Amino acid sequence: MMLGIAIAIVGSIITILGTIFHFQGQSVIGPESSFMYSNPDWITYGSQIMIIGIIITISGIVIHAVKRN
Repeated sequence: MMLGIAIAIVGSIITILGTIFHFQGQSVIGPESSFMYSNPDWITYGSQIMIIGIIITISGIVIHAVKRN
């Protein structure tokens, strides 16, 4: 039962990191000296990482729900 929760937590962390990368690529957050700052590639990378994190989070929630029953 703890496996689903652990997967959901890891997915949430990946989602948060993807969001940070996305906003750094858009020049919203982060230091201007960062290689990600104002870099259009990191807008795309961040979005992709965010989507993967959401999928992992949902998978963890489903695993937790299935094992509970």
